[in-house]
Amino acid sequence: MKLTKKQQDFADYYIELGNAEEAALKAGYSKNYARASAYKLLANVGIKKYIDKKITKMASERIMGAQEILERLTLIAKAEITETVVVASADGYAEVEKPPDFKTQIQAMKELLKRYPDNDRLLEQTLRKLTAEADIAEFKAAMIQSATDKSTEEKLDVLLGKISEVIDDK
Repeated sequence: MKLTKKQQDFADYYIELGNAEEAALKAGYSKNYARASAYKLLANVGIKKYIDKKITKMASERIMGAQEILERLTLIAKAEITETVVVASADGYAEVEKPPDFKTQIQAMKELLKRYPDNDRLLEQTLRKLTAEADIAEFKAAMIQSATDKSTEEKLDVLLGKISEVIDDK
């Protein structure tokens, strides 16, 4: 269904404003019609389709796709992209372009690795590390509860010995 110029203007203004009455007024409809019947324009199948099509197009232009995300992560990981940072100097403030720091680069690399199927080794190592940290935390809690009458130095000696055992076992 072909829309009239007024209907198309209404739809465009509705997308911009989000208010049917205001959109109808801006599109050239009378005040009485806008107030009483603007909702009828929104019920029009042709106008609905036009609005849906425009909103879908706008969303696809604004939302990053998977390829664009991977490209941006790659630029960060390789430090080929910079960010503007405001720094204080003797003359006041200055804007400086700086590459991503190592922590940011490593995070980008990890995000990239997550998207490839051959990352089982990374996941295995991460799981191993988390398991070891959990074991150590549980052991520390148990040591604190069980060693109520020992001196702090003795507790530390026992704790370090147990940590060494855990590390040697892994």
